[in-house]
Amino acid sequence: MKLPQLDAGDFWGGLAAMLVALPSAIAFGVTIYAALGGSYAAYGAMAGILGATALGLVASTLGGTNRLITAPCAPAAAVLTAFAVERMQSGTPDASAVLLLTVLGFAAGLLQLIFGSVGLGKLIKYMPYPVVSGYLSGVGLYIIAGQVPKFLGAPGGTHLWESLAMPALWAWQGIVVGAVTIAAMLLAPRLTQRVPAAILALAAGMLAYFGLSLVDASLLAAGNPLVIGPLGSAGGGFVDATASRWRAAGQLELADFLPLIMPALTLAVLLSIDTLKTCVVLDALTRSRHNSNRELMGQGLGNIVSAMIGGMPGSGTMGATLVNMASGARTRISGVFEGVLALGAFLALGWLIAWVPVAALAGILIVVGTRMIDRHSFQFLKQRSTVLDFVVIAAVVTTALTVSLIAASGIGIVLAVVLFVREQIGGSVVRRKLAGSETFSKRVRTHEEMEILLTHGNRVIVVELQGSLFFGTADQIYLALEPELKTRDYVILDLRRVQTVDVTAAHMFDQIKDMLAERHGFLILSQLPTNLPSGKDMEQYFGQVGLVRPESSVRVFPELDDALEWVEDRVIEAAALEKGEEKPLDLNEIELFKQRKAQTLTEFEQRMEQRFYRAGERIFARGDVGDELFLIRRGAVRIMLPISNKQSHHLGTFGRGAFFGEMAFLDGEPRSADAVAFSDTDLYVLSRKTFDALAEEHKKLGLGLMEGLASVLASRLRYTNAELRALES
Repeated sequence: MKLPQLDAGDFWGGLAAMLVALPSAIAFGVTIYAALGGSYAAYGAMAGILGATALGLVASTLGGTNRLITAPCAPAAAVLTAFAVERMQSGTPDASAVLLLTVLGFAAGLLQLIFGSVGLGKLIKYMPYPVVSGYLSGVGLYIIAGQVPKFLGAPGGTHLWESLAMPALWAWQGIVVGAVTIAAMLLAPRLTQRVPAAILALAAGMLAYFGLSLVDASLLAAGNPLVIGPLGSAGGGFVDATASRWRAAGQLELADFLPLIMPALTLAVLLSIDTLKTCVVLDALTRSRHNSNRELMGQGLGNIVSAMIGGMPGSGTMGATLVNMASGARTRISGVFEGVLALGAFLALGWLIAWVPVAALAGILIVVGTRMIDRHSFQFLKQRSTVLDFVVIAAVVTTALTVSLIAASGIGIVLAVVLFVREQIGGSVVRRKLAGSETFSKRVRTHEEMEILLTHGNRVIVVELQGSLFFGTADQIYLALEPELKTRDYVILDLRRVQTVDVTAAHMFDQIKDMLAERHGFLILSQLPTNLPSGKDMEQYFGQVGLVRPESSVRVFPELDDALEWVEDRVIEAAALEKGEEKPLDLNEIELFKQRKAQTLTEFEQRMEQRFYRAGERIFARGDVGDELFLIRRGAVRIMLPISNKQSHHLGTFGRGAFFGEMAFLDGEPRSADAVAFSDTDLYVLSRKTFDALAEEHKKLGLGLMEGLASVLASRLRYTNAELRALES
């Protein structure tokens, strides 16, 4: 695996992160192993250091998230300490308990590796902004709350409110050192951009501490609580300490490992959530994107290696990561530096680390925590539409401070889901409703047919739906359709703008279908998306849930126009207009030639060409030269506009008694679209040359034909205008 190029900022970031992470790692390790007895404190210190080293080297190399620092953490300390106490209470020998702690960390890492392999890391990416903002602010306040007692110089273990309420616990030397550090942290960027602010602030804090020692010699005394102090070591060395753990394996039985199952699962989940939440926050701060599954696998391998060498498990830690970023880190190499420097610092520079003032580290983290607080979120209070988003942020922050950061994440996700459902329910899923007398198919109808559709159009309703059709909006759809179900025989649902659909919405459609079927009506679905954002095929899904079946009164059409044409045909047929077995019309039965003299029409008919086309046969193509006017005696013709070699747009359908081809007939230009027989079709064909010759002999008939063409075209335009007005409204 190729590592990114070295950068000076990565070194400084790794160094600063090590100075923050190492003391915590040692403290966590001592806390865990102290439960086994005071003599195991050295094991704890060594476990913390080895954990910081292994996690820094392995997780940073394999995880791939830039700037992320992985180190022993509080969730790991909490779970392992509880497990150690339980083992001691059950009488497990000390050596066996040490091994079980190691195996527990190993098992948690293995589970994390599995989580990443099966893709569970993707789930954490769907994190709403209010949750990220609340978590970010909560972590900032959490860090500040944890560092204030150290800033004040209060004894270890003193809580925030206790330290604030008891000034007698304060150490003025710590306050001075912390204040100098904070001032340097804030002023450093104005002085230089070459050296990270955190490093300058730490140097200023240490200089202030040693400067105060000239006044107060007790600051240089051994065991001074204002500094980190001696790190200690596991007597016997690293090799002996690691080997002694595994020697106890022979003393354990299978039953001894069974109690590890739930703690291992709990630890794996907590470490994964803690890491990925840190990654999400890091993304928000750096405008980057992490690979959740890869990171889980890297973290899992890091915890496995840590356990194998006797280190404690850990996760991506917020405090060290933010210090790393603030110190100029850019890539994951900074995490590797942190791991190397953790071990190197312990082996070579333990005496210097021992003299780092606790208040100086607290000052750095207080500034970092303050910068994490999302002050812009208060803008959400100014608008009613975003007040609830602020409530989510406030709930996450409150939970983080009163319960835990892990619980805050859960609360935030639950509230974000509630907000999403509220938003979906609040928006209208019914985009528009149009009666059958307000919108028509592209099939060109005769005047009599249009009169029927205008008269009986109230039997049809077209409802265009949009957005998410799910349990939260199903009732809204039903309330919108309920009044229509009492008077309409055909309900057409245009679903082109639908994004999601669930089984509740499908069941509601099934109920509507049954209500219509009782009145011999039909539920008609048009333009069902074949690939929803979820990847679901809607028609296939409706078939799976039983809504679309061959025997049901549900019809599905690929286009709204097809659905309208099918419904119009049934309405016209019900009105007893001649349908079914059509007989070819004579010339005097075609609207353009009605009420003309029989002798004149006979002469016209003799000079007209009669043609027959099979269904699907092309009559003319776009670009063809021709000046004929086509009159449909029987059948139907579709006019299609070619878009590509495989795709055409349906412009209109012309039925019995209608005409087409009038544009080329009038202006002599090439054909602008394709004409295809939709069914077996009989045509009268009148060329412009023939018409001009007849018009010379029968001027009144020629003028009447032109007026008839103009009248029909004007009528078509009026219907189109009315439909456009209905759509616009």
